[in-house]
Amino acid sequence: MKQTVLTTVIIALSGLIGLYASNCNSSDIVLPKGMKIGSIHLIKSERKMYVFYQKRMLKSYTVSLGKNPDGHKQKEGDMKTPEGKYTIDDKNAKSNYHKNLRISYPNDTDKKFAEISGNSPGGNIKIHGLRNGLGLLSQLHHYSDWTVGCIAVKNSDIDELFEYVS
Repeated sequence: MKQTVLTTVIIALSGLIGLYASNCNSSDIVLPKGMKIGSIHLIKSERKMYVFYQKRMLKSYTVSLGKNPDGHKQKEGDMKTPEGKYTIDDKNAKSNYHKNLRISYPNDTDKKFAEISGNSPGGNIKIHGLRNGLGLLSQLHHYSDWTVGCIAVKNSDIDELFEYVS
């Protein structure tokens, strides 16, 4: 029986990971072939995403978030990037944004909150590269938050993540 290892995604407003990783500039690190990323930790307040294998931080990436990044996503259209514990539940190499990894938002808690509030929680939250045809902007994309709630990285970064995430 084949067992699939899911990559855990933890998205937080702030956290201790940033303290641990603040002295580590890892954007030029090349991940070892055959290794799989076990968890991804996004610290929204830092605009940084850290990838781990077991408890070892492998690398960090600079990200852009939803246009209204402060706080947890509460409803469809609020332009917020969710906060919480999710998994990567799909990979798409043929998307409108170079490549993407789908995050399992909304979870049960997100759905219940939206239902109580009378809203749709939204969905379709991804870690993705730049819109197809705009790859030349890769070095500039992180100067502002521009997504509708997703996590954007350079195209070369999503290429690497796509390869190393199960």
